[in-house]
Amino acid sequence: MTIRKAYIVSARRTALGRLGGLHARRRLEDLTGPLITQVLTDARLSSARVERLILGNATGDGNPARLVALAGGLPESVPAVTIGQQCASGLEAIVAACRMIALDEASVIVAGGAEAISMAPWRIAKPRNVHLTPRFLDIVGDQTDAGADAAATAELGDALARAMKISRQQQDDYALRSHMRASLARDAKTFLKEIVPLRPVAEETRDQSSVEPDVSALKEAPPLLPKGSLTTANTSHLHDGAALAVVVSDSVWQELGKPPALTLVASASVGSTPREAATTAIGAMRRLAARAGALDLSALDLVEMSERSAVEAIALRDTLGLAEDALNPDGGAIARGHPLGAASAVLVTRLFTRMVRQRSDKSASRGAAVCSALGGQAIAALFETAG
Repeated sequence: MTIRKAYIVSARRTALGRLGGLHARRRLEDLTGPLITQVLTDARLSSARVERLILGNATGDGNPARLVALAGGLPESVPAVTIGQQCASGLEAIVAACRMIALDEASVIVAGGAEAISMAPWRIAKPRNVHLTPRFLDIVGDQTDAGADAAATAELGDALARAMKISRQQQDDYALRSHMRASLARDAKTFLKEIVPLRPVAEETRDQSSVEPDVSALKEAPPLLPKGSLTTANTSHLHDGAALAVVVSDSVWQELGKPPALTLVASASVGSTPREAATTAIGAMRRLAARAGALDLSALDLVEMSERSAVEAIALRDTLGLAEDALNPDGGAIARGHPLGAASAVLVTRLFTRMVRQRSDKSASRGAAVCSALGGQAIAALFETAG
């Protein structure tokens, strides 16, 4: 069987809105449907050419990808599938699209991730009898037997900080740098090239930060756990948002005139015990390096990490020897927010902007995306430019 090459020819996202903020009243399909129209317009393809929608999502019910496909104007004959791997869902969806293209099962696929946490359905534990009061379940933590609520995540992060001797000051410094980089990119109008405003107003063109990016806010933030070093200021916050890409076959890419694009070189997923969840991204990157032919990770010019917390980002950078300027050069989730099922798809949009939209002699020709997921999982993927 001939393995075909897959090309990402367009990638866009919405602005990321904090929980109860910008997208508070938008259903998942209302949030994501307009993106389908835009990424297809960017790719110069009609909706009639699309053969599959693959969507990552963590908190929706049923098969939200189908609702998104119909809301986005795709033909009713187009199958839609939802991937639920928590924070890794969006990147897993894009990798799955590349695999389908490689196996000649499709020629045009829309893939990515979406999360409308503000509109997520309530989950209630069934009481043992009618006389007991129903107990509401946490929309994130109670979906996994890993106990991945905020306290458990903070506990794992604090344990990692102690093990690697990463101080509160180092974490705060990293968080401030993430905000500053995002601010510089925003001032340079970098994000305007990738964000699709859902209304013609300024707030739809910028991400909503959950904390004030200044030194005093970082210093005054109380620890999430007693004697801990993780705080609300050096960790990411749940956001609503969506990110999609158009993945096409070599024949379609040539038909389009071989436009600048990204191609998937290799991908890797790993699992660990939930107690080691804070370091799974490191394992995913190491496995990716092996699959990519003994890739020297320290030589990568661009790595986009989901940045669930400053301590996880510092651990990844220092353990793998990544260049400081290579990791999240325009800031990460600490600054822009963490939209669960869309988080890792946002990383691909960021790579597309840095490597394709802003392409120059100084641009990275190879870039990696890596994202950990609740319950002790992580995914990493290596992309290179084409065209």
